[in-house]
Amino acid sequence: MDDAEADVLAHMTIPKAHRLQIHSTNPLQRLNAEIKRRTDVVGIFPNEAAIVRLVGALLLEQNDEWQLQRRYMQLEGLQALGDNQPARLSAVMS
Repeated sequence: MDDAEADVLAHMTIPKAHRLQIHSTNPLQRLNAEIKRRTDVVGIFPNEAAIVRLVGALLLEQNDEWQLQRRYMQLEGLQALGDNQPARLSAVMS
């Protein structure tokens, strides 16, 4: 357990305002429920490619919504993490 302390506490480096979003799987559960609902409506698919097209279209639609309409996490709060990233990478690369 002592060896894994850094891995277990890695989430503590994320801003406090975003920890609830990371802790929760609600958006993923909602997405899975929507995929299930839409595939149940179709019922029987003629082939595997039809399933991939439908689910792919749903995932693209959801991706667009997450990018354009509402932000799950505010980018300003994550900027602090991005500022420290080059310093961490340079220490690893040298």
